[in-house]
Amino acid sequence: MAVEIARPKLEGNVAVGSDRRIGFAEFGDPQGRAIFWLHGTPGARRQVPVEARLYAESNRIRLIGVDRPGIGSSTPHEYGSVLDFAEDLRTIADTLGIDRMEIIGLSGGGPYTLACAAAMPDRVVGIGVLGGVAPTRGADAIGGGVMGTVGLPVAPLLEHVGTPLSVFAAGLIRLIKPVAEPALYLYASVSPVGDRRLLVRPEFKAMFLDDLLNGSRKQLAAPFADVVVFARDWGFRLDEVKVPVRWWHGDRDHIVPFAHGEHVVGKLPDATLHTLPGESHLGGLGQAEAIMDAMVELWDAYDGNR
Repeated sequence: MAVEIARPKLEGNVAVGSDRRIGFAEFGDPQGRAIFWLHGTPGARRQVPVEARLYAESNRIRLIGVDRPGIGSSTPHEYGSVLDFAEDLRTIADTLGIDRMEIIGLSGGGPYTLACAAAMPDRVVGIGVLGGVAPTRGADAIGGGVMGTVGLPVAPLLEHVGTPLSVFAAGLIRLIKPVAEPALYLYASVSPVGDRRLLVRPEFKAMFLDDLLNGSRKQLAAPFADVVVFARDWGFRLDEVKVPVRWWHGDRDHIVPFAHGEHVVGKLPDATLHTLPGESHLGGLGQAEAIMDAMVELWDAYDGNR
């Protein structure tokens, strides 16, 4: 059964340079505390759970999804390192009149979330990470997982063929649009039990299809650019992330192993790991209300210490 989900209250893009723009979508209270939600790989600005949107509306949260370069309405661009994204988010926050913020990142959004916290400790109140990708290079690196076994070997190739591949992938998305819902069910059928349960829930199915078909209808370079930059040194060390971190990770994650979450949390100065028993890679999306509660608690503690 198809479910309609509400469009964002505001969508647009922000100039982050003389020739680049980044797309965003706002939900919740425009006067509330600002929380940026960074999508996974693949994904785009509308990859925000309905539960999180409703929570934002009821709890005075200004919830903002952000396209990465090469998806949605963002200009294609390859960052030199993960840390470079922080300057773009700083510009977006400045343009939208946001001083203090929290950031939540899913999967491939996790590294960028950590980077922003490292780069802007004076502005980032706290962060949440849902099954985030771990470093693959340097002192903080850990092997294994999809990024370690597939991403690292193909990253050099993607640096040269990423653009034509993204054009092909975007064309493929347009071709499968009429059968997108059955295709999602097919993907769910071969996913671990935890992810399968979530993918077939009507509100999540509607959110994923809306985000995929809206964000990828013109371009799909962002996922390839993510793999390339994740395979490099991220430009910061995990011990440079001084703000509080709350990390949710399924103990049966088949894409980013649970051990990667334990590894990263163990290297962060102020981090708490929330284990999701029996859940796989998308498990954190099903915990949206608890995650938003945790972000509010961090903000309340921050305000109480000022």
